[in-house]
Amino acid sequence: MKLVFCGTPGFAVPTLEALLAAGHEIALAVSQPDRPAGRGRQLTAPAVKQAALASGLPVTQPENIRTNAEFHARLEAIAPEAIVVVAYGRIIPTWMLALPRLGCINLHASLLPKYRGAAPIQWAVAMGDAFTGNTTMLLEEGLDTGPILLQQTLAIAPEQTAVELFEVLAHSGAPLMVESLSSLAGGTIHPQPQNHSFATFAPLLDREDGRMDFAARTAIELKNRWRGFQPWPGAFTTLDGKKLIVHRLEVAAAPHSAESALAEPGQLRIENHRLFAACAENTWLELLELQLEGKKRLIAAEFLRGSPLAANARLGVRLG
Repeated sequence: MKLVFCGTPGFAVPTLEALLAAGHEIALAVSQPDRPAGRGRQLTAPAVKQAALASGLPVTQPENIRTNAEFHARLEAIAPEAIVVVAYGRIIPTWMLALPRLGCINLHASLLPKYRGAAPIQWAVAMGDAFTGNTTMLLEEGLDTGPILLQQTLAIAPEQTAVELFEVLAHSGAPLMVESLSSLAGGTIHPQPQNHSFATFAPLLDREDGRMDFAARTAIELKNRWRGFQPWPGAFTTLDGKKLIVHRLEVAAAPHSAESALAEPGQLRIENHRLFAACAENTWLELLELQLEGKKRLIAAEFLRGSPLAANARLGVRLG
């Protein structure tokens, strides 16, 4: 089929490559504009643009698609049979939804209607779910509300981070899109409306999502959020008014000291050069690798040598 492909990050690349391998014609790859990235904030092309150019595909990167007359005319001239959308990062306007014969087909990294929105992979991990998956659907004007084509279910391993799950879902979703296109074109698939009463949402992550709330969340909940919010916003708290990033942590048994039974959420305990933090419901985290504001990233034993803790030191206390 003649297709237009809309995508931006690395998550979309396996689907683009699978469509090409299946013999489809990608008449145009659409990606978001180049953005500053990395420590040097150098202008960097999105992963989809890089992959498309490497395959000799035409690429366009409009800043605005809703009222872009030139872009509108270009797509009309192409007359694609379908528009494939994978992690493009833009709301598809009404005129674009109506353009292709088979519609705009989206790959979404959740088992819709669960986790509609911008960050389904991160929130599935952060909420401690045991399963997630991919959904292909026909786009409509609502946010991830369109009828479902195909779904696949995948397990989330207990230690798996969002970064690791991204890779798994990206590669497993690619053949699902190829199958969805083939079945839709052949008339062997019948889009099924979503049950909107079961919808949950996965909003775009905010920096504050990474703040550790020791009073409100158990050790397992904080570990799950740490797994889900990799690489950003991660997990952080404060120590003596300074930001403390927790790079690695693990759910742990309570330290053996008698004082541990009386610890308040956020209080720290040291045992055999290991550092523990009390959490809600008398649960504990072991903090394995930390970075205090303005300092290097250190394993706990090195951190304790360089940053002596006051008695009953407590994380998350706001000063002033």
